[in-house]
Amino acid sequence: MQTMFSELAEKWPSAWVARTEIRKFTGGMIGEKYLANLDSAGLGPKGRVRIGGGKIAYPVQAVVSWPESRSEGVPGRDK
Repeated sequence: MQTMFSELAEKWPSAWVARTEIRKFTGGMIGEKYLANLDSAGLGPKGRVRIGGGKIAYPVQAVVSWPESRSEGVPGRDK
């Protein structure tokens, strides 16, 4: 079964997601500062790279698998 996060990846026009675009990629579910804090604690998506003047980006697949491993459905809320 395809997950919601995989569906987001299919619509994304690049193989990378800039940290500054994470809110757009996730439909507002994850913010840039929250992700930066998780990164500093070693809890963010794997495979991040620093580009140019300090811009951080993540492989799309890492941004998909990371929230999948941290999320679960809410029972009885499918209406």
